[in-house]
Amino acid sequence: METVNQTTGKDVLLPDDTIEAFRAKAADTPHPRELIVDLLRAIQDHHGWVPDAGIELAAQTLGLSPLQIEEIATFYDKIYRQPVGRKVIHLCDSICCWTTGGEQVAELLRDKLGIGFGETTPDGVFTLLPTCCLGACGDAPAMMIGLTTYGRLTAEKIDTILREIRQQID
Repeated sequence: METVNQTTGKDVLLPDDTIEAFRAKAADTPHPRELIVDLLRAIQDHHGWVPDAGIELAAQTLGLSPLQIEEIATFYDKIYRQPVGRKVIHLCDSICCWTTGGEQVAELLRDKLGIGFGETTPDGVFTLLPTCCLGACGDAPAMMIGLTTYGRLTAEKIDTILREIRQQID
């Protein structure tokens, strides 16, 4: 994955062919706003997060204003508007999770990772973020890492999950 254009020295937020594919989709749809989340996710998947230049790129690509893009980017907690670790831990802070031990899970994660909410571990692996609901109430307390939801969290389960993820990265 190229992140810096060797000629211009600028960040490559998306490959040109991906941008052109989104432009073509936008031209073929009566409502290009429908593509905002997909385009922001593509930028984030390629770049790691969505910087201001990504908002501008999305606006230009879809023929919308930067404000229209920013409204969507800041609404969704899984679109990152600042740098994050390689793995983002979304800890559910809904009432179901908190009444089943979510507060203890939060404390455990903060202690194990050595960071607070909104922070990234010094090695850049994990970012810890609260999220209002993961839809895993039956498996509370729960967290999501990437696209995987982990429920009925215990100290042992969290240790195993973090260890396995670190092994995958190494």
